[in-house]
Amino acid sequence: MPSSRRLRATAATAVALLLSSVLAGCGDDAKDGDLTAQKLDWKSCPAPSAAEGGGDAPSPLPDGDTWQCATMRAPRDWNKPKGDTIGLALIRAKASGAADRRIGSLVFNFGGPGGSGVTTLPAFGKDYAALRTRYDLVSFDPRGVGRSAPVQCEDDQQLDAYFQQDATPDDAAERTDFLNSTKDFNAACEKNSEKMLPHVRTTDAARDMDLMRQVLGDPKLNYFGISYGTELGGVYAHLFPTHVGRAVFDAVVDPTQNPEQSSLGQAKGFQLALDNFAQDCVSKAEDCPVGDSATNVKDRIAKLLRDLDSKPIPGVFPRRLTQTAATGGIAQALYSKDFWAYLTEGLEQAYDGDGRVLMLLSDSLNGRNDDGTYSNITAANVSINCADDRPRYTAGFVEKKLPEFRAASALFGDFLAWSMVSCTDWAVAGAADHPDVSAPGAAPILVVGNTGDPATPYEGAKKMVDALGSGVGVELTYKGQGHGSYDSGDKCVQAAVNRYLLNGAVPAAGTVCS
Repeated sequence: MPSSRRLRATAATAVALLLSSVLAGCGDDAKDGDLTAQKLDWKSCPAPSAAEGGGDAPSPLPDGDTWQCATMRAPRDWNKPKGDTIGLALIRAKASGAADRRIGSLVFNFGGPGGSGVTTLPAFGKDYAALRTRYDLVSFDPRGVGRSAPVQCEDDQQLDAYFQQDATPDDAAERTDFLNSTKDFNAACEKNSEKMLPHVRTTDAARDMDLMRQVLGDPKLNYFGISYGTELGGVYAHLFPTHVGRAVFDAVVDPTQNPEQSSLGQAKGFQLALDNFAQDCVSKAEDCPVGDSATNVKDRIAKLLRDLDSKPIPGVFPRRLTQTAATGGIAQALYSKDFWAYLTEGLEQAYDGDGRVLMLLSDSLNGRNDDGTYSNITAANVSINCADDRPRYTAGFVEKKLPEFRAASALFGDFLAWSMVSCTDWAVAGAADHPDVSAPGAAPILVVGNTGDPATPYEGAKKMVDALGSGVGVELTYKGQGHGSYDSGDKCVQAAVNRYLLNGAVPAAGTVCS
């Protein structure tokens, strides 16, 4: 959100969560510094840490088995593999089927960057019950995230103020305040996490995954990447093409785009999702409570945001719903068609002067918990993006680009344009304009694109297939709404993915599910 160059590319199920620092089960020390030889000490999982979002320990699985957690050691600096190590938090559910049918581990990354896999996998593990028949389901908090050497920036009180800022400045004074707030946030990250900031790049996380593969005892990495997890998977495939097993990329990041292009693409994607929401509302048999035509629905939202810019309304006491918070809440609801009813309710209430629902949606996107604490998803998101992305954009550059962004989306254009300055004052240089995912020689990777995806627009799937290289990426299209495809519940998508992961049957390129 205002903290990132783009709206976080996180699995819709993960960003919906409103979910101490000691993880049960630190493994045996690796012998002679060989981290591939370490043995993981799997134990019952504790409750999520504050950085992971808090909440209760994961409930038992439907068959009565329990989730298990452990810590894997990895080099803090992969350029010094024998140097200092950090602990990476892992979670697993052991395969439910017969031992002689077990394929190995299936590693999940649900996106962000900055999302906690240790929290997300058990919350939605039932959705992957079919895959569990032949795989141990495994996920992790990537470095800098949750319980894996988490990046820390501002405290909870400072984050409340940070997310209340005006992220779409209209004049010089507002611009100065916004840029100063961004600079203060970045300075806090450097002050509190200086040692980790150079070591949270996606390439570092990919190397962690190859170490994880070896420690888990798998000859190949079987992988399910969602949203930003597709970028991580693509980088892994580039670095270790011969280690790729069966892999699925869902809600696909366009690996050819720089941050400016990505932000502009998201403006178009969220505008498409808003158009679809408005049309859906007015097409139902009952009257749409937030407008009498699709255009009227969008016009009323635009007026609400203009009014909130100068006169916020009561939100979650004592905070007030600002234009920025309302924009974030609307964006959060557009991640999944399942959330559209909440958006309708939130808009109805906001038109009557009550901003609670839209603020709760915004809180969910920003990682704010019910008790006022924050997970570290914002700190991790900014840190990983800024370590990955070389471009550094100025306020002057953004102002020149505003007309193009506004043409892409009258509602989200300013918001996403100004988010490009997130890394301007960052302490660590970015690695590249965009990730390299070319993976000649890799096994087939199933790439699933959703035509109605707001956060990772559909066009990115074809770009990923092309970038992976000939004979690697296999595209499957889902004609749906929301962020991602498999977790939409579409039986066609799930059957195709399950056949590939469970039986190795690659669907025909160009398969369409609707």
